[in-house]
Amino acid sequence: MTKVLQLQYGCSSASPANRLNRAFIEAGIESEILVLHPDKNESQGVLVMGKMDRLYSRINNSVESYLTKNMLSSYGKFSYPVLGSNVSERKEVREADVIYVHWILNGFLSIQSLEKLAQLQKPLIFVMHDMWSITGGCHHSFDCKKYIIQCQNCQFFDNNKVKDLSYRGFNKKHDLYSKFQNLYFVSPSKWLYDCAQKSGLLNYKPIFHIPNIIDRSLFKPFSRKVARKILNLESKKHIIAFGAMSINSPYKGWEYLKMALKILYESGSREIQIVVFGSDFNSEISKSIPFETRFMGFVDIEYATSVIYNAADVFVAPSLADNLPYTILESLCCGTSVTAFNVGGIPELIEHKKNGYLANYKDAEDLAVGIQFCLDNRIKGYALPQFDGTVIMNQHKELIKSVLD
Repeated sequence: MTKVLQLQYGCSSASPANRLNRAFIEAGIESEILVLHPDKNESQGVLVMGKMDRLYSRINNSVESYLTKNMLSSYGKFSYPVLGSNVSERKEVREADVIYVHWILNGFLSIQSLEKLAQLQKPLIFVMHDMWSITGGCHHSFDCKKYIIQCQNCQFFDNNKVKDLSYRGFNKKHDLYSKFQNLYFVSPSKWLYDCAQKSGLLNYKPIFHIPNIIDRSLFKPFSRKVARKILNLESKKHIIAFGAMSINSPYKGWEYLKMALKILYESGSREIQIVVFGSDFNSEISKSIPFETRFMGFVDIEYATSVIYNAADVFVAPSLADNLPYTILESLCCGTSVTAFNVGGIPELIEHKKNGYLANYKDAEDLAVGIQFCLDNRIKGYALPQFDGTVIMNQHKELIKSVLD
């Protein structure tokens, strides 16, 4: 039987690695996950690195913070790994036939760590959850296209230095990618797949498009009335839900959602209640929203998240940069429509005015129009056929077979 090992920084039950791991096991594929940090909710087949590895991680993060101290945070996250754990000697790595590499930054693995893994000549499948694999260090490039040829003079640093961290990071990846023929790349979205094909780093490497997988036995529609009763929410009001782990993130578009809700209120909409999950009570959010607002806190149990989606009339995802957001897919699978900006891989999930609304990018007025459209027309969410779990698992099986052959 083929043995799959997945590498992931942390492993919440909702992480892509954990979801794929569960799907592999259910499909009869032997699979485990090796993580740097354990999750408080125990998961099947999860192996955890030791305390010394977590110490290396903290040292790496301190060094990275120093190197990027002049970074402009308005562009998001930039990662330049310096230290990382050598996992190539571990028993589970040696016994694996195929290794999936998910999000392994924040001091878990470095470029040197990945090179030692590649030297084992086992197939390494990099699952691209953002743009980091094809850039000199940024996780989303926004309008910057330098990754197509050569990252340099990065907008993150604004110092007009050609051979900056992005230049060095790009070249490190180029050296790694060009040295080994056993590296493969998977993009969950067609958008990132297209970016990868055009990139200066991967335009000669094998790239595959396989969407994220989701447990449809957890994320499925059930009675909205029951869901609201469970959460003690208003049964007669329209409920708008959104996730807000970090309202200051340059990726999440909170400012545009705030403006859209103000527009809705000023247009005369009153019978609305806002539900926020991913964040405890936040006074800045509370003061900015003109409607009654309920905070659900950080939700790390998938069933509880499913209940929130089922209680809502519409889920809003005002992301300004995103790959193939799980939150949107989860909401649609629960039968709840989604309003979001037309950016990244989001249009691959939403059929405009059918299962949701695609608003013009960075247009708060159109975002408000989309929310009202979904409410007025009682738009129901649904996932598109390409996100069927059986279809996705068959794609992974074909990928594993091809890289082993």
